[in-house]
Amino acid sequence: MSQIVLTTIGSLGDLHPMIAIGLGLKERGHEIIFATIRDYQAKIESLGFKFHRLRPDYIAMDDPKMIALMMDIQEGTERVVRDYLLANLRDTYADLMDAAKNANFIVSNEIVYATPLVAEKLRVRWAFCALAPGSFFSAYDPFVLPPFPALAKLRSLGPVVNRRVMDFAKFVTRSWGEPVHQLRRSLGLRPIGNPVVDDKFSPYLVLALFSSVLASPQPDWAKNTIITGFPFYDGKQQGTELTPQLKDFLDVGEPPIIFTLGSAAVLSPGDFYQESIRAATQLNRRAILLISKNPLPQNLPESIVAFNYVPYSEIFSRACAIVHQGGIGTTAQALRSGHPTLVVPYSHDQPDNAARLKRLGTSRTIPRKKYSTERVVKELRELLDDPSYSAKAAKIGRIVQAENGVRVACDEIEKQLSI
Repeated sequence: MSQIVLTTIGSLGDLHPMIAIGLGLKERGHEIIFATIRDYQAKIESLGFKFHRLRPDYIAMDDPKMIALMMDIQEGTERVVRDYLLANLRDTYADLMDAAKNANFIVSNEIVYATPLVAEKLRVRWAFCALAPGSFFSAYDPFVLPPFPALAKLRSLGPVVNRRVMDFAKFVTRSWGEPVHQLRRSLGLRPIGNPVVDDKFSPYLVLALFSSVLASPQPDWAKNTIITGFPFYDGKQQGTELTPQLKDFLDVGEPPIIFTLGSAAVLSPGDFYQESIRAATQLNRRAILLISKNPLPQNLPESIVAFNYVPYSEIFSRACAIVHQGGIGTTAQALRSGHPTLVVPYSHDQPDNAARLKRLGTSRTIPRKKYSTERVVKELRELLDDPSYSAKAAKIGRIVQAENGVRVACDEIEKQLSI
């Protein structure tokens, strides 16, 4: 039996893939330790894992003002990476060193920037986890930069031009990694390049924890990358059941439109739910709103119901269409459902994920600032009236359902343990 540390910071979209892999490794007899933020301690311990607190975790996930700043399309990524994660790198390093002191292997989300340093100091192998294709900043399959979405129009010009776009991303972020460089010097570790964009991958194993329908390996990806497929977990395994109200709603009428903003953007929804209610009403469609901790909308018609949380795996398959923010966790569940989607990207990887879904022919996109009743009605009519969207979504859904991200990831980790 090996002791394996899984570490992540962020929303449920960051946590759930790690839980899925952790459960898979636990079933194979390994001792699993989670190093993550304190908000998730109860969830982690309820699943039988050991928990180590990982800083920074001073921002509560229910602070709408801070979430709004972090989800801003222009500056959100910089605030998260530079001003929150890297500004607290020494705390993260100290916490992860404590959690991993007896570990045989570390599995790390890419935004735990302390992991490479800890692994080098402890001389332990580790895996870098890319949750979405944008992590690779490929010139052959370029990432949609949230603050500069217009640059995505250069995609068709090929890798020579798009390499300049990716070089621009490296230039913009070059100063963000200074805390990494300072800590590496103090620890006596070798100098590296940009730890945010290109010099971040594990020399041992890179796990691309997404489906092959979203991206294929490119010449400028890390050579030791394995595309696993999505490792699914959303709480269903804990025995979550649909309420009688929701069961009855799903059973008595046409498949509804599901409106959701994931687990982070939902904390700064703006007028998303109000516009969605009006759009569903104008379309004469039944709808389900997943609203998290937001106040329950008043005077809902009988054709619309709202719930704080329901496992996506339980209801997405019952939808006619899904409207969501484009986070990779929500995107994964929506693709698996086999139904068309309308994406309203906020920030980070969401604009890039939305662009990939659009290219698949399963989805349409509305910029967040243009999310209005009129626009939602127009886009949903296109999705629901054009059978090509449903046909392509069903085809993609079958591919995603056939993949087994947990098994592939666990197999690759165990290969590393045997070296």
